[in-house]
Parts: sequence; structure tokens; C-alpha cells
Amino acid sequence: MVVTNISDFRKDIKSYFDRVSKNFETLIINRGKDSGIVVMSLEEYNSLTATNYELSNRTNESRLDAAIDKFKKRNTFSKDLIEE
Repeated sequence: MVVTNISDFRKDIKSYFDRVSKNFETLIINRGKDSGIVVMSLEEYNSLTATNYELSNRTNESRLDAAIDKFKKRNTFSKDLIEE
């Protein structure tokens, strides 16, 4: 996570954007008395949105928890894909 103020952000906006997009870092811009701003890459945003969607439904959340438990207990299997 990178934290800066609005003045420094304005001076070097390209560098901050490059850092966020290339390193998947989250940028927090403090704006004094006003509320802060969070900047993240589109990929990171999409990932958070997908996770939020998956966990918004109790059934999906239960399935995910069960899959994680199976994985941790090494109760998994692999399967070859059939290419046509």
C-alpha cells in the first residue's frame, strides 16, 4: 500500500499510476480535511468484485469454504482435459 497527499500525487501522477498498475499496489491519497481516495488497478478491482459476488450468496460461500477445507486436507483429485 502506498500513501501520498494530493500535492505529491499531482506532481508525479504518472509514476503513481504506473506503480499501481504494474505492482498491483493500492494507492491512498490523503486530502486533508476531505475524505481520502483509494486508487487500484482494474484487475485488482475486478478481483475484489468477483470475490464479493461469490461471498454474497450463502450457498456459494459454503461451497467455497468446503473446497478450501478439502484442499487443506489434501482431499483433492486431478483430471486431464480432453482436447478435441
